[in-house]
Amino acid sequence: MTVRVFVVDDHAVVRSGVRAEVGAGVDVVGEAGDVASAVAGIRALEPDVVLLDVHLPGGGGLAVLESVRVTHPEVRFLALSVSDVAADVIAVIRGGARGYLTKAVTGPELLDAILRVAAGDACFSPRLAGFVLDAFRGEAPPGLDPDLNRLTRRERDVLRLVGAGYTYKEIGARLSISARTVETHTAAVLRKLQLSNRRELSRWATDRHLV
Repeated sequence: MTVRVFVVDDHAVVRSGVRAEVGAGVDVVGEAGDVASAVAGIRALEPDVVLLDVHLPGGGGLAVLESVRVTHPEVRFLALSVSDVAADVIAVIRGGARGYLTKAVTGPELLDAILRVAAGDACFSPRLAGFVLDAFRGEAPPGLDPDLNRLTRRERDVLRLVGAGYTYKEIGARLSISARTVETHTAAVLRKLQLSNRRELSRWATDRHLV
């Protein structure tokens, strides 16, 4: 039977590109650009494989994983992200994803990975597999900063968006929280990282390739 795929990415051009690249080999049954739409669509359509971006409005890809796995544990997830940060890779694998590819992947490679994940295999971009092996051996993989690991998932989302230059109001809209809550998370991040202001926070995030 043809593998049924659901695409989750907050950029319409990426979703269209995925359809164009893999549509001849799988059945792309739906797509979504934020957490709430993704969760509702996946639950309704019950695809075999979900292609999941890590950074999404409304809580990030991990929020989709956590919500869907409760009701539909048979759905398999393959992360497809521009990020190759160890913390992102390990978070979604621990959340239940069967693999993680960067968006540098070619169309044939992406199609092959989807089919492999649908068959029960795991699939990673070559460099990222080492992060996962190190993590499950109890070692800190390269790029997994101990300071970053002390932050909650929501604090990491806020950190990346603050580092990218978004205002509190814009961040709140992307994460579906209030600007005041964003400010509270930012203060917690500054305290945990022992930084003084947003400028230092942006520099910290840029130095670690988080934005």
